[in-house]
Amino acid sequence: MGYEGSWSGMRRYLEQDMLAEPLRGRVRYNCPSGVNLYEFQRFEICVDGRSIKSFSYDGVRSHLQRRGMLPKPPSNGSMNEEMWDYWRQCAEIEGDVSMEDRTEYTDGEFADALEQYRLQDIQTSLASDNPIVRMFAVLDRRVGKRTLEKLKDEIDRQPEWLQYFYRLRLGEA
Repeated sequence: MGYEGSWSGMRRYLEQDMLAEPLRGRVRYNCPSGVNLYEFQRFEICVDGRSIKSFSYDGVRSHLQRRGMLPKPPSNGSMNEEMWDYWRQCAEIEGDVSMEDRTEYTDGEFADALEQYRLQDIQTSLASDNPIVRMFAVLDRRVGKRTLEKLKDEIDRQPEWLQYFYRLRLGEA
């Protein structure tokens, strides 16, 4: 991850340093599992103790399978060349579908979006092409009342999963 040197540092940054005051104590960022057999992680965002959105390669894989874009993985489950080929195929297909047209994202996309969010100003993040960056931005303490009012007009143009976070910030969820 590298942003704060640890998961706990990144979590502290998101939950304490940057989270809007009305959401503190309600929004939690979790990494419920360590690195799994395939070297992937899962990040999730919980609101009031309930998981709202998760970010994992497995979630992307399942999403692509449900859409008929990816076959089921090899049955043996061990990390052999056949399985690596399968994950490469998954990554290629996932890369061909724009982030705006997906509902699932990888742990790497979560980390990349966090880095992008941290390196740019809040207005740029609110207008980002990356929906995960917009999620971080809309939950940000630097977004004031006037900007929140303007965001009301943006809700219906957001991906369905992201609309929840806009409504949460506006006090409607």
